[in-house]
Amino acid sequence: MSEELENTIKDAISPINDPHMGISIVEMGIVQNIAVDGDQAEITLKPTNPGCMSITRIAADTKIRAENVEGIENVKIIVEGHAMADSINEMINR
Repeated sequence: MSEELENTIKDAISPINDPHMGISIVEMGIVQNIAVDGDQAEITLKPTNPGCMSITRIAADTKIRAENVEGIENVKIIVEGHAMADSINEMINR
């Protein structure tokens, strides 16, 4: 079931495009991992550069879309490889 939910989340967030490239964050490899445990999901994002100004919007959009997946109650976003990763993670996961 968790693999099915992971695929459903991937499908739900695939329409989110990198605003600079116009390509899906899934296709670009920004989405590094999706893990589901019960009704909890954890999504790891890694921007294409450590100063990406769009990663906060991408993270927020990812969280919203993933939380709208049936069977998912809570989504934790983990941004890695960004100069402001700690601050972004704290803000997104409040």
